[in-house]
Amino acid sequence: MRTGMKSLLWSALLLALLLAVAVPLLNALALAVMLVPAVLLYATLSKPMFAVHMGAVYGIALAIMGPPALIVGLFFVVPAIVMGHLYRKGAPARKVVTATLLTLLAELMLELVLLDRLFDMSLLTEIRDLILQATGDLDAQGLLPATWGADMTDAFIQTMIHSIPMTMITVAFLYAVITHAIARPLLRASGIEVPGLQKAREWMLPRLMVFYYLIVLFADMVVPDQGDSFLTVALLNLVPLMRLAFTIQAIGFFFYVAHQRGWSRVVPILLGALVVAFPPLSLIGVFDAAFPIRAAFKKP
Repeated sequence: MRTGMKSLLWSALLLALLLAVAVPLLNALALAVMLVPAVLLYATLSKPMFAVHMGAVYGIALAIMGPPALIVGLFFVVPAIVMGHLYRKGAPARKVVTATLLTLLAELMLELVLLDRLFDMSLLTEIRDLILQATGDLDAQGLLPATWGADMTDAFIQTMIHSIPMTMITVAFLYAVITHAIARPLLRASGIEVPGLQKAREWMLPRLMVFYYLIVLFADMVVPDQGDSFLTVALLNLVPLMRLAFTIQAIGFFFYVAHQRGWSRVVPILLGALVVAFPPLSLIGVFDAAFPIRAAFKKP
């Protein structure tokens, strides 16, 4: 009975999140946690009952909002099924997050293709038009620097377009991690044991990543920043992604030191926020991966 009531509550929450997509300001929060109730339903219900709940939720949302509700719902139900299925199999947390990330990336790329082929809508064209309109309005109001010209606008547009892969990877990663962080304790409360990710103090990148990072940084110095070549676009995305990886490594290092020294958890959190705010500090993560500096902080 408790399980049935919980399922109804999760379905009601999923419906509320779908409807909240149409509400300004609330839509960002709703989209951020949209996967959670669907994952919980798949992990706790039989497949036929899951289909019944999804049919009821999407049917009501479709009647109220129309096709947009169905489009949003179908986008999130696929990774929710993948995540819930892996939870039921007791898969390691890293595998769950990776599979969900790849599923979301595949869906995002498929949506771009469908928008272009079926609806004749190009994301690249939309980005270009939006930036041209914004810069035109700012120029008309005299808010742009005197040195700003058409060539700078074009360069900015190219940078935005070339950054799309990095943005898609980052969004998919955040979705997967946030959903896992929320769903895991809720599933454990329901009696389903779900493996957790490694503790922050145990995060460690392979030493080989440092070598790759140095190659990428060197290539970034010698390859022109402008242009449409594959190498230029790849570096534009690889450099910030690898810097993000070493930022996470640095945060893991701070948690390791705090654990060894018995510091409050607030200390590594604040230090981690400092690294995020000042990207050059990600070099701490590079040194942590390249050299055995953690040994100096290990308890005797």
